[in-house]
Amino acid sequence: MAAARSRKRRLAELTVDEFLASGFDSESESESEGAPEAETQPARGAARSPDGPSGPPSARHDDPHLSSRHKGYASEHKDQLSRLKLRDPEFYKFLQENDQSLLNFSDSDSSEDEGQQPHSLPEMLEEASEEGDEDEDGVSRGLKGKKRDSAPVTLAMVERWKHASKHLTPRLFHEIVQALRAAVATAQGDQEGVEASKFQVTDSAVFNALVSFCIRDLLGCLQKLLFGKAPKGSSRVQQPSSSPLWGKLRLDVKAYLGSVIQLVACVAETTVAAALLQHVGNSVPYFLTFPRQCRMLLKRMVTLWSTGEETLRVLAFLVLTRVCRHKKDTFLSPVLKQMYITYVRNCKFTSPSALPLIGFMQRTLTELLALDTGAAYQHAFLYIRQLAVHLRNAMTTRRKETYQSVYNWQFVHCLRLWCHVLSTVCPSEALQPLIYPLSQVVIGCIKLVPTARYYPLRMHCVRALTLLSERTGVFIPVLPFILEVFQQVDFNRRPGRMSSKPINFAVVLKLSKVNLQEKAYRDGLLEQLYDLTLEYLHSQAHTIAFPELALPAVLQLKSFLRECKVANYCRQMRQLLEKVQENADHICSRRQKASFGVSSQQAVDAWEKQTREEGTPLTKYYSQWRKLRDREIQLEISGKERLEDLDFPEIKRQKLGDKKDEDRVEFKDLFDLDSDEDDTMDFSERGTPGSSGAQQRAEDEDEDGSSSSGEVSHLEDGGPDAEAGLVPLELWLLAQGPEDELQDLQLSEED
Repeated sequence: MAAARSRKRRLAELTVDEFLASGFDSESESESEGAPEAETQPARGAARSPDGPSGPPSARHDDPHLSSRHKGYASEHKDQLSRLKLRDPEFYKFLQENDQSLLNFSDSDSSEDEGQQPHSLPEMLEEASEEGDEDEDGVSRGLKGKKRDSAPVTLAMVERWKHASKHLTPRLFHEIVQALRAAVATAQGDQEGVEASKFQVTDSAVFNALVSFCIRDLLGCLQKLLFGKAPKGSSRVQQPSSSPLWGKLRLDVKAYLGSVIQLVACVAETTVAAALLQHVGNSVPYFLTFPRQCRMLLKRMVTLWSTGEETLRVLAFLVLTRVCRHKKDTFLSPVLKQMYITYVRNCKFTSPSALPLIGFMQRTLTELLALDTGAAYQHAFLYIRQLAVHLRNAMTTRRKETYQSVYNWQFVHCLRLWCHVLSTVCPSEALQPLIYPLSQVVIGCIKLVPTARYYPLRMHCVRALTLLSERTGVFIPVLPFILEVFQQVDFNRRPGRMSSKPINFAVVLKLSKVNLQEKAYRDGLLEQLYDLTLEYLHSQAHTIAFPELALPAVLQLKSFLRECKVANYCRQMRQLLEKVQENADHICSRRQKASFGVSSQQAVDAWEKQTREEGTPLTKYYSQWRKLRDREIQLEISGKERLEDLDFPEIKRQKLGDKKDEDRVEFKDLFDLDSDEDDTMDFSERGTPGSSGAQQRAEDEDEDGSSSSGEVSHLEDGGPDAEAGLVPLELWLLAQGPEDELQDLQLSEED
């Protein structure tokens, strides 16, 4: 009753809308039709509490009220079936013919089915052991995965796979990939990967045979499996994802490519690595299908491009080029950034052996930048601006640290790289605006510290500007930075010291104070000035304004020849002056025959193009000189002397000690004088004990040669007082006779 009152109170508190939304029934209907709702409420309570709404399961099973309620459900269902017979006799007849069991419904059956107790959770749950249960093969299944027996791979298995691969199937390809993964895991020392593999590769012969089979034959068999025979004469690359079998092979191909990348990282033999990189180059279409594997491959290829052996560098670059050509939007920009950073890192130190590798990186990076001028402009603008910022900081602060941030190999090689890029990609509308800022950065680098010690750095910058001006056709005033050196250096000054080896300006940025005093410094500097002047004037030899352009150089060379007194220097510069004047006269003679005006730019360009094709005297001379100069540079890079290949006679000099001993043996009889003759000699007339000949022979006997300071000290000690107490040895020495015919024969180290 209390429950009924509370229910009525709750109904009284509801509004009309809430009452209609709640869908409550009347009290009479709740007794007959509300049974299903009463059944769902205990079910919800059972879900909330383990013991259910009315206590434990045993209490519910013994409750007579629940049993009578189940029987009421069965009788009600039976009444519904009887009403169905009256309302729809055809359907009832259909049920009798097809499902008689549904109509034969009894109260006992329904009570037994509905009275079954629901499943209850046990009080204690069993925990999985760390070791795990054992399967049928006896291999334990742990929490981290299952461990199974690894079948060892033999040479017979590899041969069987090789023969069966002619008719490759997805199952066979899966087994080969699993074997390759096991081999790579063994090579890397990955113990977990070895234990989880289906196969085991422990023999080196098996490893070599398996890797060789995968590199040489497996890719062709896979291609045949995916596409069949390729149509003849088709150069188009077929996408693996377009094959109907790609869904079955996708995961195995992905695992295979990952194993190949790991194998590239762990192979040390150059020939094997080269063959593997060739295989990777042929597998690029498969790598492009998997972006993650492709990024891993590109990262590894950049490392080999910068640090590998020469052949591996070239093959790695070919892989990079092929990937970037097919996926410019995705991979080109990240690859360019990574390659530039690697290039700067490897240019920190420069030596004759490192110059070819740095040149290779410059040319290959330029080739990749040329694939997309838009991306090249973004990278060039960013990195040229960084160089300009470093230069601006050095010019404003003027401290040693900021100078070092500009005057180093990395900065110089970056300038040369971008000059090479702009000169190679030209003509390009995208990169044309970068020529002026880059040239200003190079000129600012020259003017930062314009002293004699940084002449080598000036030479590198002048070469970069000459290349940029020649290839782009933009006039850059390079000649003043070359002619300025003639005015600052006194080539007539006698060198302070001699040097055994020439200075290689190609691998030097800064000279020491000792180097500035050497003769090799001036020889090398004049040779550099000759080369740079000739290279720049050669780049302008076909222009219509060459006579006016070369006039400052002609005047400076004439002034140098008037002042210089060194014959070798004058001979080189006189030859250069003659060639420049000859070329100027040639241009003047052709220019006089021209019928167009200076304002006609098209006519001027056509005239210069024709002059370049026909050739000039300076151009012909430069081509011959370039061949000889390149040969000398190659010798310098290889670490050989320039005159090493010449057959000079070898001069064997005799040691001073050996010569002195021979003289003693030859003139032994001349010094063996009679003692009686020594006693009758007049010492006062023959000289004092401090005479030069006697003193020299005394040094030969006592000390076997000494310095001239010893002679001076003996001269100071010699005198009348010393003669009074002469020992027999000194008397014998004095008896050698200064006025004898052997007076002038002095055995010293100077002979």
